Amino acid sequence: MQKKVLKGIWGMLTVGLFGLVIGLMAWGTPATAVAETITLTYANFPPAPTFPCVQMERWAKEVKERTKGKVDVKTFPGGTLLGAKNMFDGVLKGVADIGCLATAYQPGRFLLFEVMDLPFLFSSGETASVVMWDLYEQFKPEAFKDVKVLTMFTCPPANIMSQKPVKNIEDLQGLKLRAAGTGVDIMKLLGAAPEGMPMSAVPEALQKGVVQGLVSSLEVMKDMKFAEYCKFCTFTDLWVVPFAVVMNKQKWDSLPDDVKKVFDELSREQAQWTGKYADNHAKEAVEWAKKEHNVEFISLSPEELAKWKAKVEPQVKEYISRAKEKNIPAEEVLKAAMTLKEKAAAQSK
Repeated sequence: MQKKVLKGIWGMLTVGLFGLVIGLMAWGTPATAVAETITLTYANFPPAPTFPCVQMERWAKEVKERTKGKVDVKTFPGGTLLGAKNMFDGVLKGVADIGCLATAYQPGRFLLFEVMDLPFLFSSGETASVVMWDLYEQFKPEAFKDVKVLTMFTCPPANIMSQKPVKNIEDLQGLKLRAAGTGVDIMKLLGAAPEGMPMSAVPEALQKGVVQGLVSSLEVMKDMKFAEYCKFCTFTDLWVVPFAVVMNKQKWDSLPDDVKKVFDELSREQAQWTGKYADNHAKEAVEWAKKEHNVEFISLSPEELAKWKAKVEPQVKEYISRAKEKNIPAEEVLKAAMTLKEKAAAQSK
């Protein structure tokens, strides 16, 4: 009898100890998981619904899934952490771990990638985005040596949205159009009267007659409701705006190898995904503008387009000359861009 009692007591103690161990493990698990989570901040300057921020949210989601929750990316759209002009320097200083910048907003600083700004070079954002990333991989520009480049992409090609039809280069003469970056110089060569201003200022400028239209990728017809003001659009594929996503070098160096591998595997994929998403979004905006606001879309004849291209040839020569002065092999870069363009266009079919 005594043996049975002792055996029962021992069994109870064993079960109790096992339960205690399991309980301690259960309490310890969340604390361990929290300790292992890597939190990163990602700054962006456009409004949250725009495609540069859509790609940011997609990247953050992919990173979390592919690292199985090991990395949590906190996103800051709309200039809430860093603005367009101080994005690169802010990442260098560690204000944000990651930042998305438009390289064209700082002329001369990212000179090699000003090849992406040249007129009539690309007809799709997907092709341009892949080319930009491949150019980076091939030339590793000195301007990015102090950061880790995570991906690159561009907007879809810029087209003319206007309050009166632009059917030929004569219609463009003296026309006041909002443009940005190197687009201002391109529009001057074409004979327009470009006005530089933030996109947020354009609706009021259109209403007051300060400008009679704008030159931009076409998603803004819907995203910013420009179809309400501009009843004509001329397909021109004038230029693309290039973007780069960069990470603070010290923060990158602190990451585990398995996380770095995930980031690297995403780089080119993210470039292509973003370009394709932006292209599709622009197409949706065109259909919406036709249906909801009866916008007229105009295509230039091959002969007319040749006139426009002849007018902007000095822009290409000026870039090559300026880049050479800074020891950048501009002709080699441009040739590589054209080769990569043909390759990327063939792969996307």
